Amino acid sequence: MNLLRAARLVAEKDLRVEWRTKEIVTTSALFAALVVFIASLAFYLDPAHGRQIAPGVLFVAAAFSGVLALGRAFAKEREFDALTGLRMSPIPRAAIYLGKVAASFLLLAVIDLGLLAMTALFFHLEPGLGLLHVLAFLLLSTAGFVSAGCLFGALTVTTKARDLVLSVVLFPLLAPAILAGVVGSREALEGAPLAELGSWYGLLALFFATFLSGGLWLFEILTEE
Repeated sequence: MNLLRAARLVAEKDLRVEWRTKEIVTTSALFAALVVFIASLAFYLDPAHGRQIAPGVLFVAAAFSGVLALGRAFAKEREFDALTGLRMSPIPRAAIYLGKVAASFLLLAVIDLGLLAMTALFFHLEPGLGLLHVLAFLLLSTAGFVSAGCLFGALTVTTKARDLVLSVVLFPLLAPAILAGVVGSREALEGAPLAELGSWYGLLALFFATFLSGGLWLFEILTEE
């Protein structure tokens, strides 16, 4: 079985389980919405300040909800030793990683869309090209997030404090992507042209490509018994 077909089967399995339980999207979305709501009450002053504060609130909420979502996604593999079953199946190990990345990205993208809408509402962000750039930064940052998170999530699945370990490992690694997304989004909301935003897009794309390629290469080695 080739890599892409096997990855599609793994992703479909995860999405089917989530469709039945709605556990990951529900819990992560509620947590992220609470972060945005509290931040809007604490920090919002006026539309000018809102454009400066909103990107930070948005990406912090997305990052914390992402860690929660990835922790729950891999907790399912701990039940009945499902990860061992996946490793023993006749598919490439890299397909497990790639399928997890694809499924996690789709689930977090749904949360991101709701987060952006809520942030735009509470911080009075005007719809337009700037908001589309923010969405692009958020989705690209999420792609890098899941490419790193799925690699380390598989390593922490057997630990008792897996959510804590995952967050401790991930947040230092994700700092460049979060900062690039926040600064790029803030400049986009201030009306910066695409030429000035290109470096932030490039940094996020490089972050994603690095961890995705590294994950495809290292996942089999790092998940050996």
